[in-house]
Amino acid sequence: MLNCELGLPVGFRSGDVLAFHLRDSLQVAEQVQGNCLRKGLAWSGRAACLEIVFEGGRAVARLDVDGPLASSDGLLLTGMVRRMLGLTQAVEDFEQTWCAHPQVGRLIAAHPGLRVPLAATPFEALSWAVTGQQISVAAALTIRRRLIEAVGLRHTSGLYCYPDAAGVQALGEPGLRAAGFSRAKALTLLTLSGLLVSGDLSLDAWVETPPIDDIQACLLRIRGIGPWTINYALLRGFGWLDGSLHGDVAVRRGLQHLLESPVPVSPAETERFLAEFSPWRALVAAHLWALDTAVSRTSGAAPKLG
Repeated sequence: MLNCELGLPVGFRSGDVLAFHLRDSLQVAEQVQGNCLRKGLAWSGRAACLEIVFEGGRAVARLDVDGPLASSDGLLLTGMVRRMLGLTQAVEDFEQTWCAHPQVGRLIAAHPGLRVPLAATPFEALSWAVTGQQISVAAALTIRRRLIEAVGLRHTSGLYCYPDAAGVQALGEPGLRAAGFSRAKALTLLTLSGLLVSGDLSLDAWVETPPIDDIQACLLRIRGIGPWTINYALLRGFGWLDGSLHGDVAVRRGLQHLLESPVPVSPAETERFLAEFSPWRALVAAHLWALDTAVSRTSGAAPKLG
């Protein structure tokens, strides 16, 4: 059993973290109860249950692994939890810089202290991005759930675990197709998983100080992975806040709401709008997701991947 405890900044939005992991209401691999998150994940190939409890301005994390631990696992756990909570993101600098902007200032005022919750690993973020390409969140969650169950890695507590690359590769194309993936997405995931298992690609080695240009170049060589998928994975997997998510439907819809435009905003218009806020383009996109979600809840529209 590993433990760590992290202090949280004033006004930390723990509800955003819990909501991110509560996307799948069936809670197969993530469970949220009160101020506690329990998440199943693969830890060095073994089933593990991560528990994070928010209490009194701190996050208390505990990792229960079905198997032996290595001496370096404590530091790895602390780093992973910090990333998952968005504590590596200097959002205070962004807000101080842009709080007086006529449009973005309104976004900041609506969601002060907004950080982007991260997936447990870059592979989880990237595989989720591939899963969600061109389909609704509901459809993507169904496929994600089937993937988790098909791999079948399960912690002794009973919680299913989001698989690692080896687990996905072991399913093969028939297993992925049976989970609901299109042939193109299945082949993309198998190519990605194969590179990770063979050691020809190592997302985890980049996690502390991600070499953005190298990551983009490597991932663009994989068929089925394009700029949107890469920028989404860099955001949710590495916490890189400067990806331009102008191709994201929900981002464009959020911008339309923000600008009170009577017509949809094009990807080119969104790209131009976001460009002003570099190196915070993805964080602005996250604010636009939040705005779109708020408007969607009011109107009853179905959300998109974000």
